[in-house]
Amino acid sequence: MNPINIFLADDDQDDRELFMDALSELPIETSVKQFENGVDLMAELYSGNPKPDTIFLDLRMPLMDGFECLTDIRNVPELSEIQVIIYSTSYNENEVEQLKESGANLYIKKPNSYNQLKTVLYKSLKPFQNTTSKTNGDLSFMVIV
Repeated sequence: MNPINIFLADDDQDDRELFMDALSELPIETSVKQFENGVDLMAELYSGNPKPDTIFLDLRMPLMDGFECLTDIRNVPELSEIQVIIYSTSYNENEVEQLKESGANLYIKKPNSYNQLKTVLYKSLKPFQNTTSKTNGDLSFMVIV
């Protein structure tokens, strides 16, 4: 089975390292490319290189935030099928509703504990293990706080 190809866009280096550490402890094979801002993420998505299976997208980033990235991703037919998981420290019901309407697949509030982080990462990636195409078109919007 091929690894799940993940793009992680988050300007906080500590959060990216914690994400990578938690992911490494899961029984899921993954390949992760990291980005510090939305501009670099979008440049990679437009580059013609292989697309990710899923994107973990922080909302508050410099240069181009997660809201702008999500809108752009959903407006480009070649990118529109990529699962986008919002991964943020904040939780605001109005923003979550806006993100749902904009096409986010999942909203995860960054957990306070390492074990919770491992659990939410496992739950969000498990559907990819059971498919050969790695697409999860039947994923309805969920919020994990």
